[in-house]
Amino acid sequence: MQTLNMQTLKLYSVIILSLLFLGCNVKPQAIDYGNDGCHFCKMTIVDKVHAAEIVTKKGKVYKFDAIECMINFTEEFDMSKIQLYLSNNYNEPEALIDATQATFLISQNIPSPMGAFLSAFKSEEDAKKVQKEKSGTLYNWEALLALLKG
Repeated sequence: MQTLNMQTLKLYSVIILSLLFLGCNVKPQAIDYGNDGCHFCKMTIVDKVHAAEIVTKKGKVYKFDAIECMINFTEEFDMSKIQLYLSNNYNEPEALIDATQATFLISQNIPSPMGAFLSAFKSEEDAKKVQKEKSGTLYNWEALLALLKG
C-alpha cells in the first residue's frame, strides 16, 4: 500500500512540475495586427514594420505599436524582470528580432506610429543601406536607450 502511495506521489510531482515549466514558457507571441492593442499607448497595432514586444522572465508578453512605446514602457517597469526585447525588422515586416542586437535608424523620411521616426534592422549593414537612401542617424540599443530615456 505504501508503494502505491509513493508512486502516486511521484506521478503528481511530475505532473505539477510539468505544468510549472509549461506555464513559464518564455517565448515571443505573434502580434495579431489590427486586433492587439499597444500595452503602453493603447492604440491598435496595425503597422507591421514598427511594432515591438517584451517577454518577461516568467513568460508574460507585452505588445507595442512602436519601438518608442516599448522603451517608454520600460521607464515604469522593472527591467530586471525582462527576458526579451523584440522589435519588427524593417526589411521583413512582421518578423520579430532581438532589439538588443538590432541597429536602429531615426530618419524623418520613415514615419513610425508614434512619431519618433524610429525603425529597427537586423544588421548594421541593412540599416546603412536604408540610411543611404532615406538619411538619418544610426543607433545601437544602448545608445537608443540613452537618447530616448535621457
